[in-house]
Amino acid sequence: MAVVVTMPRLSDTMTEGTVATWLKKVGDKIKEGDILAEIETDKATMEFESFNAGVLLHIGIEAGQTAPVDSLLAIIGQEGEDISSYLNGGATAKAETNEVVVENSAASSTPPSGAEGLIPSNVKVVTMPRLSDTMTTGTVATWLKQVGDAVKEGDILAEIETDKATMEFESFNSGTLLYIGVQEGESAPVDSILAILGPAGTDVSGIVANFSAGGAVETPKTEEVKTVAPVEVTSNTQLPTTNNSGRIFASPLAKKIAEEKGINLAQVKGTGENGRITKADVEGFTPLAVAAPVAVESPAQAVAQATVEVPAVKPFVPAGEVYQEEVKNSQMRKVIAKRLSESKFTAPHYYLTIELDMDNAIASRNMINTLPGTKVSFNDMVIKASAMALKKHPQVNSQWKDDAMILNHHVNIGVAVAVEDGLVVPVLKFTDQMTLSQIGANVKDMAGRAKVKKIMPNEMEGSTFTISNLGMFGIQSFTSIINQPNSAILSVGAIVEKPVVKNGQIVVGNTMTVTLACDHRTVDGATGAQFLQTFKAFMENPVTMLA
Repeated sequence: MAVVVTMPRLSDTMTEGTVATWLKKVGDKIKEGDILAEIETDKATMEFESFNAGVLLHIGIEAGQTAPVDSLLAIIGQEGEDISSYLNGGATAKAETNEVVVENSAASSTPPSGAEGLIPSNVKVVTMPRLSDTMTTGTVATWLKQVGDAVKEGDILAEIETDKATMEFESFNSGTLLYIGVQEGESAPVDSILAILGPAGTDVSGIVANFSAGGAVETPKTEEVKTVAPVEVTSNTQLPTTNNSGRIFASPLAKKIAEEKGINLAQVKGTGENGRITKADVEGFTPLAVAAPVAVESPAQAVAQATVEVPAVKPFVPAGEVYQEEVKNSQMRKVIAKRLSESKFTAPHYYLTIELDMDNAIASRNMINTLPGTKVSFNDMVIKASAMALKKHPQVNSQWKDDAMILNHHVNIGVAVAVEDGLVVPVLKFTDQMTLSQIGANVKDMAGRAKVKKIMPNEMEGSTFTISNLGMFGIQSFTSIINQPNSAILSVGAIVEKPVVKNGQIVVGNTMTVTLACDHRTVDGATGAQFLQTFKAFMENPVTMLA
């Protein structure tokens, strides 16, 4: 049976998409996981993969055209299959035939079949959304609505953990929450049935049975060691909302965390819906250095009101006994393992190492930082030099595809940031157009938000080159795995003071070692070496970066 593929929602704010290019044409055989097209969203241009196998029978949106989310993008089916019924009515006709509206699908699934009777058209099936371009499964961290609750358009339904962050997921429809398909702590693939909204009292058992039969399979429940904070997109300026009785509105998880940490919710500003306090508000709360006097009835109450950080106590293990602890893998850890393994075993890596004279860079940085309100790091200088070198060597700023090589003439540098659960790569868009101060401010902002899990997934998409710096840990040199689809990654070591030869004399100098990992499919050895020579020239003569 043919499958209608609709324009996917590739970001939480996307309402329409533009097909930048088709990588498959009508008549081509499609395997599950093949890249069908590159789609421009409101945030970035992303590869869109097929979740079905078959033959590409029809293209509904040509390259360069724009269409709303859920418009007919393509049809995949068996060779020679009659698709006239889909073309006559399009994706809308197909949905109307089953009278089910599927909300937030990243790619439409085969419609439920065998439904008995008519399903009300005002019933909305909410599927697991694709909240990042690499997301294949999502985990429900917490539900903020329960079955039977009235839901308004814009209400937050749940907090969903993706491979990159945990985000609040809002409803685009109003109605009563009739069914929850993925329980808290459970994971499910993108497009699985997440919830059903509709008029109170509607029997949705038939919809659930038929949709599940169409392939929406829930994965077994997984217990996470820790809860990841949701991404907050509003400013932390709204005071907590209370009712007439003075009760503070906060999510159950926020209350639990506040209780564990001894935080008074009355002092926390809520950024959630109608001022609701979320777990991110509690985790990001910093108490005042000097608190106002608080009346207490007893010393015991005074102790109870104090915030005391108690380190976790590890179980006692007698000497000589084997002790193992099993920690469940988070979504982020699973994706890191999957993507780095794919990169290492599909891209033929090779490595080029070069040593830099950092004396001029140190002197230039000291001079720049004497300017009022200016703070530039060596990492900022590395990023700037890399961006300028990439403009001169676009081959290093490329991407490999089976049928073509993409040379990026824009420079988006990803900066690897270590976080508690793994590694994230915030992206500086159009880095070559930034000043050193702008680079420094942006890196500081995004790295800071990444560490407290408040960075948006779209801010970690679209990189063309990546930099990993372990110099602050005293690591002198190391190699990295390429962050695909990039063709290269630069590993930056520490600045080391040591004897060097200058003008025939042994003097004390400052050096730094960098290693470029390249994908040999796109970057030949000489090309990588030339890039490093240009990078070295910029770093050893920083004034050339300012010219």
